[in-house]
Amino acid sequence: AEEEKVGTARRSAAPELANGVCLHMRKLALPNAEIQIAVGSGPGEEVQLLVSLNKGMPLQPLSKIASGGELARTMLSLRLILSNDPSTAIFDEVDAGIGGEVAHAVGAALSDLAVERQVLVVTHLAQVAAFADTHILVTKTETDQGVEVGVGQLDTDERVIEISRMLSGSPESESARRHAKELLSGSQSG
Repeated sequence: AEEEKVGTARRSAAPELANGVCLHMRKLALPNAEIQIAVGSGPGEEVQLLVSLNKGMPLQPLSKIASGGELARTMLSLRLILSNDPSTAIFDEVDAGIGGEVAHAVGAALSDLAVERQVLVVTHLAQVAAFADTHILVTKTETDQGVEVGVGQLDTDERVIEISRMLSGSPESESARRHAKELLSGSQSG
């Protein structure tokens, strides 16, 4: 029947999909990641993502063991393999617990994903923010009436200042501004 054909196709595709996702996860600061896609048998079979994110740990359902950042990076890895739909992808905490070269790799992966769709990323890392085509700053200010939230798109000069602040906490620092310009230049040229 048709259900059996679909089940057979899913079971056949699962190892290759798992391998591709695992390779991306390892590039995104999950070096010991192992993944298996378990497809049940029978009509309407359950498909489950089993992962081990730490050396020596057994494969378990992703929903039971992943932190927010691990879950976001796993979903990013899946999105990089399954490049169709949705037309908008949103990532929050995708950069949790990372920095340096890994943050750069996450930024590059998000940039690759954004070629085919709109990608919205909430980040506190300059290396990730530098890859954005559009940089939006969200601010929160306490007033006598309560909390005021501001949202605004940054122009090139404002991006340098904001990325300087993200790098060093000192946007007026000339060395931080030089570094911010290097990050922006490097991420936009690749």
